[in-house]
Amino acid sequence: MYAPEFDRLLACLADVFRDEGRVEADRTVNALLTTPAPQSIGKRTLGDLDAEIGVVLAASRHPAARAVLAAQCLVPWGTNPVAGQMKDDATAICAVAELLGPDAPVPAPDLRVGLLYQRPDSYYPLHNHDADETYAILAGSALWTAGGDVRQRGAGELIHHPSLMPHAFRTGPEGMVALYRWSGDINAHSYAFLDDPAVRAV
Repeated sequence: MYAPEFDRLLACLADVFRDEGRVEADRTVNALLTTPAPQSIGKRTLGDLDAEIGVVLAASRHPAARAVLAAQCLVPWGTNPVAGQMKDDATAICAVAELLGPDAPVPAPDLRVGLLYQRPDSYYPLHNHDADETYAILAGSALWTAGGDVRQRGAGELIHHPSLMPHAFRTGPEGMVALYRWSGDINAHSYAFLDDPAVRAV
């Protein structure tokens, strides 16, 4: 058992994926709800980044956004795990908190679940990876590219990326907090940034 706020957070995140309709989503729900805690999760001192994320979360009515906000001192926000493959200006626009995975607070050998915060008026470049992925926007919005589908996406929307589908996100003035899950081949070394017309045009 985790801290009560963290348990509530995991339950809310499981609810997001419960109706996705994919076997991998059902496995993720089960892992979030039944994986025993290997160790206690310590509370962090909140900083400027947490305040920035909190502003986006507080403006959302999504139940999972409220749960993230309530558990903020237990959420391990940090640098994007693939920061080494990104340019410095791209690294600065986001923070990631992996909650379930091989090296996450909730251990899982073949699944990943985490949170992405992306700063206002920023662009996360076109990229892909081996894993199948589903995103759920919890707060804020973004102009979302998923293969050839480009449209504005907001809180409550689910977006699925099959393995190797190119995808990218451009936030507006409020920024965005999104939940992601990976299944299939969840290796991180396949994560690759692609030739991106949106970047070349800048």
